[in-house]
Amino acid sequence: MITLSHVMYALVTVSVILVMLFRRGVVIPTLIGTFLIGWIYSGDVISGFKSVYNANLTAARELFTIFLIITFMVALLASLRDLGADRRMLQPIQKFFVNGHIAFFLLAGITFVISLFFWPTPAVPLLGALLIPAAIRAGLPPMGAAMAIAMAGQGMALSSDYIMQVAPMLSATGAGVATGAVADKALVLSLITGGVAIGGAYLMNRKAIRKVVTSDSVVQEITSVKSAKETESVEYAEAAAAVETLEPSLLKWSKLFAMLVPLSMLGVMIVMIISKFGGTGLGSFEGGDGAAFIGGVAVILLILASIAFSKVHALDKISDHITEGFVFAFKAMGPVIPIAGFFFLGNSDFSGSILSVAEGAAAPNFLFDLVSSIQNSIPSNGLITGFGILIIGILTGLDGSGFSGLPLTGSLSGALAPAVNMDPSTLAAIGQMGAIWAGGGTIIAWSSLVAVAGFAGVSAIDLARKNFLPVIIGLAVSTLIAILIW
Repeated sequence: MITLSHVMYALVTVSVILVMLFRRGVVIPTLIGTFLIGWIYSGDVISGFKSVYNANLTAARELFTIFLIITFMVALLASLRDLGADRRMLQPIQKFFVNGHIAFFLLAGITFVISLFFWPTPAVPLLGALLIPAAIRAGLPPMGAAMAIAMAGQGMALSSDYIMQVAPMLSATGAGVATGAVADKALVLSLITGGVAIGGAYLMNRKAIRKVVTSDSVVQEITSVKSAKETESVEYAEAAAAVETLEPSLLKWSKLFAMLVPLSMLGVMIVMIISKFGGTGLGSFEGGDGAAFIGGVAVILLILASIAFSKVHALDKISDHITEGFVFAFKAMGPVIPIAGFFFLGNSDFSGSILSVAEGAAAPNFLFDLVSSIQNSIPSNGLITGFGILIIGILTGLDGSGFSGLPLTGSLSGALAPAVNMDPSTLAAIGQMGAIWAGGGTIIAWSSLVAVAGFAGVSAIDLARKNFLPVIIGLAVSTLIAILIW
């Protein structure tokens, strides 16, 4: 039965989408909405206040593993920066940039791999300082270099998020399915979308690729790190762009960790892939287990790198890096907590604890009930539903985040899937593609795309405009394939 609480939940959900369309934050609408629904459902204002707190606590409890994995990976990258190992990892690759055509695809491939493990935002300054100048020297135009990094990092790697599994966890929690199911499908869809988008970007830039140019030309063509000062990664950008002069005592450790970290991450990836086929004897690494595995490896590497940098100051140094990691994690994911709390309220798995429903009593399932009430009006067509979820995902990405819309697309996927006889994990993966390819930093100029544009010395608006057509085509192709095969 549809109650006043259901109507309020529907109104707040619509208001959240409208606010996102105007590129504004949706934290206030979700907090107010949670308060009102708690008040209306229980019939007293005190319950409304309690519901706001409980919703945020529930979301924080469910998502804290996300904060930890981001923290440890960013802290590890910071410790490598101390040793100069971050730059050393990429220096040997520069010699393979023999021409602009090879440079484009190498730049995309390297960005994809590094962004899978460290996320694109903290990795962009490193890639921008070392690889963009090398790619431009090889003849790749700055716009082509920026498109390759944005599509491979902020698009393909972040939309799948297959190693850290932050995005799949948000989508799966909202949809009420296993994280691994969403992660596997998101990886396939991200590769399809990325293949189409990057292929289109190459064709757009192919005629502009020139012969190898001089270092002087590179200096004139790119605006180095100045534009990066507008981003949140200022300190990292300046450190990555500076010419490093390591103490002789650190040189051997720099070389060691430049090899150890990539090999360790490669080992993690191999073990996780083999585990998919039951070949490790160590069980599955899906969802929280996968995040725990990669996070644990990162912690051990972080400890070793901190000790290598300074045995005397290691205890203090590692604390600084972990603090830096937590600050980055909360800046990136903090606003998602109240948003997730509201959409968790629409799911009966969480609404009971949020609304303090008595033990044994049925918890409300606002979103599912709303969809059920209009089920006869919903076209029983997977194609329409799939593209509808994609469009909603893209719209939620207009806030420039990409992650804030995942609780919504996940919850809608879980509610709509039975009505159209589709797997909710498929719809959740489609919504994830739309939200992150849009808001993660490929076609929205006010997102982290600004950092990529800054290092390449191009306009963020022009970059977003150039990315738009290949990305939208890629999303349409991957969505169609997902609907047909799943």
